[in-house]
Amino acid sequence: MGFVIRSVVNGFALWVLSLIPLLQISITPFAPGRDLQLVLTLLVLGALFGLVNSIIGTVIKVLAFPIFVLTLGLASLLLNGILLIVTAWITGGWDWGLGTGAFWPAVLAGILLSVINWIFGIILRPQAKKRR
Repeated sequence: MGFVIRSVVNGFALWVLSLIPLLQISITPFAPGRDLQLVLTLLVLGALFGLVNSIIGTVIKVLAFPIFVLTLGLASLLLNGILLIVTAWITGGWDWGLGTGAFWPAVLAGILLSVINWIFGIILRPQAKKRR
């Protein structure tokens, strides 16, 4: 799956997460805040989360490999929430961006973000051609 498709899926997933009040995820669009600006903001946030996930997430996974082994991979659930908070922290100084509430709702949002990405990954995966 290409980076653009992942960015679109991440942006869609962030939009879905912002619709659930329990998760405390907020999206502040570019000014003046119309529909087009919201879509562009979601695309940029999706790309930024993809970059944070691929760069910082990979470094953390390599450095914390023993923890991942000891917890049988359950530490990756916390990692998704942490990466979501890092993305919100990066956009925190701008007039637009992602906002997260407390830590545990962000962890739950990270888990749901992973599930949405997994579902769309299955749907959008290139199909292998059958040989005759």
